[in-house]
Amino acid sequence: MTYSLQLYTLRTALGEDLPGTIKRVADLGYTAVEPYNFVATADELAEALTLNGLTAPSGHAPLLGADQDEIFAAARKLGIGTVIDPHVERSRWRTDEDIRATAKALNAAAVKGAGYGITVGYHNHEFELEERVGGTSALEVLAGHLDPAVVLEVDTYWAAVGGEDPAKLLRRLGDRVRFIHIKDGPLTRNDKEQVAVGSGSMRVWDVLDAAPGLEAAVVELDDFDGDIFAAVADSLAYLQEGRK
Repeated sequence: MTYSLQLYTLRTALGEDLPGTIKRVADLGYTAVEPYNFVATADELAEALTLNGLTAPSGHAPLLGADQDEIFAAARKLGIGTVIDPHVERSRWRTDEDIRATAKALNAAAVKGAGYGITVGYHNHEFELEERVGGTSALEVLAGHLDPAVVLEVDTYWAAVGGEDPAKLLRRLGDRVRFIHIKDGPLTRNDKEQVAVGSGSMRVWDVLDAAPGLEAAVVELDDFDGDIFAAVADSLAYLQEGRK
């Protein structure tokens, strides 16, 4: 399994110096990254990734609200194998009918993506676990309506904030989950309270043990009240050092 870095974590630095930031990520020891909203920067990002020996197994893009052909073309340029839609607003997770409509849209995107050799996935926040339909979390209802070709990227931190045991959730979802987000903190909705992986309340190794067949575990901090590069480095060091 690969440890990757969600580049949204370094969005400020990327906006100031994309090539320099990508080099710094590689120098920290990461071998893979997960780009976000990558269409506009595809050429510059592709060059930086190649120069620094980094791959991008997955990437985030608004598949259900933007030009899919443009997204898939940029993803192919970056070598992204799975494009993940990162957000469908909370109001669309309250009924089976609405969830089924989201699944239908993702299934259609997967058909188009297949023409580019690209897989489609979806990434959760906390509300897809908080919302229940017939006693089942909305995320699991979605999984039941998805074609087998569509994968999930479970954000394990937001799943925990949403009231789920992330390890149990991963076991229930099984092979549908190909990527996870690994982040840490006090399990609150305050992004700035997030910390380096291994420094908070998440049972990181229980989570990783529950999903042994992942393509990548993606480190992310939505925000951080400190030196973000230090947190990114400490997260990778913790994961590489292994269980204590």
